Parts: sequence; structure tokens; C-alpha cells
Amino acid sequence: MKNFRILAINPGSTSTKVALMEGDRELMNVNVSHDAAELAKFATVPQQVPYRLETIQTILREKGVSLEGVDACVGRGGGLIALEGGTYLVDDLILDHATRGANGIQHPAQLGPLLAHTFATQLNCPAFVVNPPDVDEYQEVARYTGIAGVYRQSHLHSLNLKETAIHHAALQGEKYEEKNYIVCHIGGGISISAHHRGRMIDGNDIARGEGPMAPTRCGEIAVADVVDLCRKNGCDQTMELLTKTGGLTSHLGTSSALEVKERIRQGDRRAAAVWQAMLYQIAKYIGSMAVVLKGEVDAILLGGGMAHDQELCDYIRENCSFLGKVFVYPGELELQAMAQGAIRVLSGQEQVKKYTGQPVWNPDGEEQ
Repeated sequence: MKNFRILAINPGSTSTKVALMEGDRELMNVNVSHDAAELAKFATVPQQVPYRLETIQTILREKGVSLEGVDACVGRGGGLIALEGGTYLVDDLILDHATRGANGIQHPAQLGPLLAHTFATQLNCPAFVVNPPDVDEYQEVARYTGIAGVYRQSHLHSLNLKETAIHHAALQGEKYEEKNYIVCHIGGGISISAHHRGRMIDGNDIARGEGPMAPTRCGEIAVADVVDLCRKNGCDQTMELLTKTGGLTSHLGTSSALEVKERIRQGDRRAAAVWQAMLYQIAKYIGSMAVVLKGEVDAILLGGGMAHDQELCDYIRENCSFLGKVFVYPGELELQAMAQGAIRVLSGQEQVKKYTGQPVWNPDGEEQ
């Protein structure tokens, strides 16, 4: 099989990660920094495209990186309406929705399709998005809450979760579409998801506070407590606490797992208690995903930056191995995952998908 050459682009708030891959081999990986003052001049995220493009091209020239022979460009797929997982060809509808932020969220990931398309046009190759942030494959029963008109939404580290599962299946000589996995991304945010035969049918909504506490997120707390916090602090400050300054940050004043572990080594009992509580909550939520899969769990997969922590992984093994064997794939796989999604399409292992712009589910519970 040909070793396809892929340019992968993952925009962040003040930087853009760019990688050039050839098959499984990484030819180049740079984190291009953007001046915050320059970014602040743009009224909307999509208006940043020319500035980011020029900055990226300058770094590539300085490093002597040639894009000759690139077979496809892949960008992070922000701004899109909920869709099923897979690799999508960037077309006019994706460009329009990414530019507008059709999902109602302004996020740097919107720049992914726009930058990938711009590079692809210059290089005369296709542009793709792979398992965008708005992947939604939930089963219908997982969508309902106890309040009419309020439904659970799929907000997870979809790209890393799915790639970890696909990667594990390949290593085991298995097919992702034939196995059941509980897949966890444990980093600055924590996603825990149930994968049933190639579909991510349930998980915790990291954007809206479900799941375990994380370095900067509070995780689940009683609804009445949220109401009390809103009355006391106001809704804006409470939302900040729930999504940006909760979790380890709220308890210990830091979001750094390394700093928390150092404090524990120095005898900080509160740090030890909070850390232990986070591990307990992760394990408890893994258990809930086993119920979603009716106990048929082929493996529990751990990824993300905090999966480098041996104690964390040992704790999950000790408490969850009765559900399924635990495998660890530490680190962030986003750029590699984007490239591999394009390679699967180019090599014929997977069919490219067409974005419809229609939600995969409507409030009446009918699939679109």
C-alpha cells in the first residue's frame, strides 16, 4: 500500500499544530504560535484565516519544509452540525457551516476546514475533516433527561476516543466495528465513552458538566447546588466555575496534574484526597459505561495526557479490570488521528462521507 503523505492542521486558541505525515511516519510536527494581540484584532474566528495561513507558511519556509507530493490536507472540523463519526470531504457546505459556526459555537476548530481547504487548493489535492468535535452517535435512550425539552448532547474528545479504539482494534487484529470498548480520554478534560460495534453510543457531556471532576471542570454536582451557586455568585461566574475553574483548580488552585502529584509526594493530605476523589469518579463513570454495553466489554482503553501517570492507570486497573482488560495509549493523538482518517479513505479501507448539515437526531427522537 502506498504511504500517503498527509498535511494535518489543528488550530488552537493562540497556536496551530501542524504535522506532515507519511503513512505512520511523522515527517514534521510544529506548534505555530500566533500573537494574541494580532488575533484580538479579528471580530470573528474565521477572519483569522489569512493571518494564520501566513504565519504557518512562514514557519514552514523557515524550517525548509516542502509540501510537494501531499496527497490530502486534513483540518479539525469545528462549527458543524451534529454528525456521525467518520472522514468527510470538505465541500462548500462544510466551508459555509465552519465559517458561520452553524452549531452556535465560536471555536478555533472552525479554522480547521478553512485552512485545510486553502492548502488543498494550492496543492491540488482533497481536504477532509475526521471525527469532528460534534460527532453524535448516541442511542436514543441516552438522550433523554427528566425535563421535557432538555436533551443530553454529545460533547466528547471524539477524535482521540475513536482513533484510540481504531488503533487498539488494529493492534489486536480486530475490527472496531465488531467490538465493544469503554474508551477514556484523561487530560485537561475527561471523556468516558461507550463504543458499541463502531459507534460511540453514550458518554459524558464534558462541555455541560457531566462525568468526573477534571483539572479545570467540576464534573457532576447536584442541580440544586448549581442553583444555589447561581443565586450566590451570579450565572456567569458560576458557568466559569463549572467549566474553566472547577475540579483540581477549584480545590487546589492548579490544573497541573504534575504539580498536584508533587504536592502529594511532599505530604499534602488535601491534594492526596482530591486526587483520590478524581480517580474514584473516573472509575465510577467507567462502571456506568459497562452498564451501557450490558456488561459485554472487550477492553477498557485509556488515552490522553494524564494516562502517562502510572498510579492513575494502576488505580483504574485495580478497580475496573473485572469489567474488562485495561490497555493504555497515553498522550494526544489528534494530528495522527486526523492523518490516519484521511489515509483510510485514500487507501480504500473506509468510505468518505458527505456532510448533510442535518442533525443526526431531532427532539422527537427520530433519526434524520
